[in-house]
Amino acid sequence: MAVSLQSIFTTLKKLFYVIFIGQLAYIILLRWIDPPITLTQLTNWAEGNGLKRDYISYAEMSPNIKLAVMASEDQLFPNHNGFDVESIKKALKEKDKKRKRVRGASTISQQVAKNVFLWQGRSWVRKGLEVYFTFMIELIWGKERILEVYLNVAEMGKGIFGVEAAAKSYFKKQAIKLTRAEAAMIAACLPSPKRYRVQPPSNYISRRYPQIMVQMNNIEPDEDIQKLLQTSAKR
Repeated sequence: MAVSLQSIFTTLKKLFYVIFIGQLAYIILLRWIDPPITLTQLTNWAEGNGLKRDYISYAEMSPNIKLAVMASEDQLFPNHNGFDVESIKKALKEKDKKRKRVRGASTISQQVAKNVFLWQGRSWVRKGLEVYFTFMIELIWGKERILEVYLNVAEMGKGIFGVEAAAKSYFKKQAIKLTRAEAAMIAACLPSPKRYRVQPPSNYISRRYPQIMVQMNNIEPDEDIQKLLQTSAKR
């Protein structure tokens, strides 16, 4: 007996509802619990790079590392809604000019959406899903939780994920004890953690981390930055 188009449509619609409700429940659940594993972590492990990670709470992270990643990756993090519109415009202009190096425009929120829920890549499908998940975590999680998850899941070296694993691997200490210079060195590797060596520092890290420290000093007095540095994530 032939299957009708109506029955196929009904089945697909039910499947869509199941997937939508499932992913929404997962987003809400991650407001309080840490991601069990991410596709990036799984891929790194499968490729033989190992997997070092040790999730910690927001209160167990040094204010220095919170400040360093905002200074390095997303200085408008406390104020935008997940998307840095001006940086996106500049990135598109530079792409149109066909420059060899295109300005990055990915916010911390977008990086969390990609790292936690998606795979690495540049397809339009992945980018569209990244926009959706970025909007949802901004709506459901809030800034503190987003920054906490970022600092727990971001790749900070070959097979090293999260600031606690990075602090132990590079400086033999807990993340809460990171100095400003150490935090800036870890933040400096984020654009390409497998390429840039934190300890002993590669030439790029040696040049980059003092610049990050200058930016840390510049943004630290900001009232919204201070709120993120002084509070602990509420779950």
